[in-house]
Amino acid sequence: MSSTGKPGTRTVRIGSLTVGDGPAVVVGGAGIAGPDADAWWISLREPEAAGAIAGARSAWDGPLLVEPSSAGDLPAIVAHADGLVVGTGDLPLVRAAARSNLPIVVRRGPRASLEEWLDAAGHCAAEGNDGVVLCEGGDTDAAGTAVDLALLRAARVRAGRPVLAALGADAGLAGAAVAAGADGLWLAPEAGADAVEAAREAVILVGALVREERPGTVAAARGAIDRVDAALAVLLERRAALAGTVQRLKPVGGFAGRDMDRERRLVAAMARRAPCLGEVRLAPIMNAVIESGLHLAEERRGDSRENGREPSPEGDRRGRMGVQALAGSGQDHD
Repeated sequence: MSSTGKPGTRTVRIGSLTVGDGPAVVVGGAGIAGPDADAWWISLREPEAAGAIAGARSAWDGPLLVEPSSAGDLPAIVAHADGLVVGTGDLPLVRAAARSNLPIVVRRGPRASLEEWLDAAGHCAAEGNDGVVLCEGGDTDAAGTAVDLALLRAARVRAGRPVLAALGADAGLAGAAVAAGADGLWLAPEAGADAVEAAREAVILVGALVREERPGTVAAARGAIDRVDAALAVLLERRAALAGTVQRLKPVGGFAGRDMDRERRLVAAMARRAPCLGEVRLAPIMNAVIESGLHLAEERRGDSRENGREPSPEGDRRGRMGVQALAGSGQDHD
């Protein structure tokens, strides 16, 4: 199958979660990540791991991934979890995990090369398990663990498989990882709800700009629209703030200081990026955006005529004139 996140990439189903298709996913530590995560994961390599699978499953009915400490853990994992997590350094465990027929997340260990990482994934396929997701685990040095986004991109292209980015407890690189093509963000067990929320915001806002989606259902299409609308809201808020700065700096501000030539150039430039809408359809949209910013700037200057109420009929008249001026003689680009 092909991923809408990156054409030619397989998709992998982990419980109810699809990785490699649609928006990037967020995987967090069991219990701490909370409901904002798409999946939870736990490691049985930790000293307090006894009973961890049952505890996680009782608290979470979503996709659950488990890292075994040895092949002896596999029967319990198969009974209760939706997927397995293995590293590149233990190929016998990788092969045993693959024989479970659960989806496998193959995490690159520190200092493992791209070839070693892909070879571990190949061992899973050799065992008849093609439900493999790669995870860039980063390299560790004195400064900590650093995820290699260039290696992540290379693995995605070479393997044609979804790739996650392991960010540790800090989601500061979440946006960069999504922009680099990560199909998901993997957070450390100690990453709290704030980190999960930050990762989710990166998935929504950055993903809306860089991640291609071809939803197959009305619900999926509406979800994609919601993510685009969220990104639009952030950009509109930022634009309003910048426009307010312009109003403070211009010698003549407000509606009287509008530069219609500049606004027409703006619409023409936007039409090159949105040719299906074209100048004729973009003109009223941008007029509304510009006038909303002007009204906001006037309110913030304490203009009692506009503050706290709907625009006046005169404002509506100016708006219609603005649409006509912005549209100019531009041609529809449909």
